[in-house]
Amino acid sequence: MTESAPTVTLVGHCRPDMFALTSAIRGFIPSANVVGINDESQMSEPTDLYVVNRILDGSFDNESGIELIRNLDEGAAPAMLITNIEEHAQTALKAGAVPGFGKANMRSPEAQAALLAALKIESTAE
Repeated sequence: MTESAPTVTLVGHCRPDMFALTSAIRGFIPSANVVGINDESQMSEPTDLYVVNRILDGSFDNESGIELIRNLDEGAAPAMLITNIEEHAQTALKAGAVPGFGKANMRSPEAQAALLAALKIESTAE
């Protein structure tokens, strides 16, 4: 990963959510290269972090974002689940996800902290 320009891949989000998440991520990390995918075949593209929707929108073998995280190859980039439902967030952590956040708080300090931690970027906040 290049600290100055990490690649963040949005997995299985609808267009409005992709737009909102891209805006939020670039607000925290202006240099981020944010890409969206809605097809399982695109999962092989290099990335520094997968930001996975709880219910996948697009062409995936399974509609569960948690199952997608659980089935990532050994050594794959870290993945975080985007969900407002705490029970699902905890299940994702048990499946191997890094801590994520909900769409309702995607512009919060907690979302920023989760993204920076997952990308191993030191916070520049004072």
